[in-house]
Amino acid sequence: MTAVGRLVALYREKIGVEVHVGEWLRVEQDRIDAFAEASGDRQWIHTDPARAAAESPYGTTVAHGFLTLSLLPLLTESNAPGTFERNYPGMKLRVNYGLDKVRFPAPVLCGARLRARSVVTGVEEVAGGVQVAYRITVEIEGQERPACVAEQLFRLYP
Repeated sequence: MTAVGRLVALYREKIGVEVHVGEWLRVEQDRIDAFAEASGDRQWIHTDPARAAAESPYGTTVAHGFLTLSLLPLLTESNAPGTFERNYPGMKLRVNYGLDKVRFPAPVLCGARLRARSVVTGVEEVAGGVQVAYRITVEIEGQERPACVAEQLFRLYP
C-alpha cells in the first residue's frame, strides 16, 4: 500500500474522533493591539480599554474574530516540533487548503483563556495526496458558547 493509501486508511478510522485538545492560552491586550496593528482593524472595541469599559456591552475590549482564527495553528499545536511526523506518517508536506463555515458564536473578552479541540470530520484521496478535514472548536474557559467553530482542510503530500 502507498503512503497515501496508508494515511487515508489511518484517518478513516479517526473520523468523528477528537484527536487533540490544546493548552489554555490567555488573550491579553498586547496581543489584541498587535493584531489590530497588523490587520489595520483598530476599532475602539478592540483597542481602547477605557472607552470599552464605559461604552461596550462587555465592559472591556474584545479580541478580533480574525485574531481568534489566526491563533488556530498555535491553539491546535499543529506546528509544534514532531507534530507533523507523528500525525501524518509518510507525508513530507502539509498545505493549509482553507476553511469552510467559520463562525464566532461568542466574543473573546480581553484576559480570557482559550483552547482548541480538534475532531477529524473527513478524509479523501486527492490528486497526488490526501485531504483531511477537521472541525476545530475554540473554547473560552468558563463559557458555554465557543469563541470560534471552523472546518479546516489540510492537503498532505508524500
